[in-house]
Amino acid sequence: MATELREQVLLHMRLRGFSPRTVESYLHAYEELARHYWTALDQLRCEQVQQFLDELVTVRKLAWATINVYFSAYRLLYEKILSRTPREFSIPPRGRSGKRPGILSKEEIRRLLDAHTNLKHRALLSMIYGSGLRVSEAVVLTARHIDSDRMMLRVEQGKGHKDRYSVLSKVALERLREHWRRNGPMDCLFYGRDKGHPMSIGTAQQVYYQALEKSGVRRVGGIHVLRHCFATHLMEAGADMYVIKRWMGHRALATTGHYIHVTREHLSRVVSPADMLL
Repeated sequence: MATELREQVLLHMRLRGFSPRTVESYLHAYEELARHYWTALDQLRCEQVQQFLDELVTVRKLAWATINVYFSAYRLLYEKILSRTPREFSIPPRGRSGKRPGILSKEEIRRLLDAHTNLKHRALLSMIYGSGLRVSEAVVLTARHIDSDRMMLRVEQGKGHKDRYSVLSKVALERLREHWRRNGPMDCLFYGRDKGHPMSIGTAQQVYYQALEKSGVRRVGGIHVLRHCFATHLMEAGADMYVIKRWMGHRALATTGHYIHVTREHLSRVVSPADMLL
């Protein structure tokens, strides 16, 4: 990507408040498109962009969420930055994937959270599951985010740059305290190479995969599965959907519903309203 065009894109993303991870993903999408044709991006035709997207879908068979990043990146570049008209540039809208996120049973979660002997890793996984956190929210937690008096966790600048509170798990709090007694004091609760900088998201994912291997729990997805399980297990325990929505930081209730599975065990306990009458 030419330097001037790159700076325009970066300025646009900064002004819109894109997260560093989104910026990195979009720039990667632009680099791949440029390498595919060895042509300046502002010289490509709409048909060429569509053909490259088709290759991602049919040949590379990338995950639905990954392909959506490419679609969004190219719309931003050609529609917002280069101001192409609908006649000059148009790609079909992508719908939502029909694939449901994976879910683990409570017993599998217990084995997973107990798999590590490393106190920091045990506390990290417990916090993500216990409060329904995104991994990007968990790795930047500090001691000031913990409200042990009210048993609440403050999440600052989550997705959409929104602050919120979520429930604080007693189990996660105790593991955090064990971690602090052994390794504290620290600026970041889940630090990386030094205590002043947070663990990377990639490292947190590896912590999760190592726990899967040690515990023997089946793999149904990445570390985000813990957030899915938080919502599902709360719903099965009778928690109100609006409370779950607020704790997870969703704008729409439909988004919360996408995270929630109804397990066979839970279905077997549901009684028909006709039977309740009789």
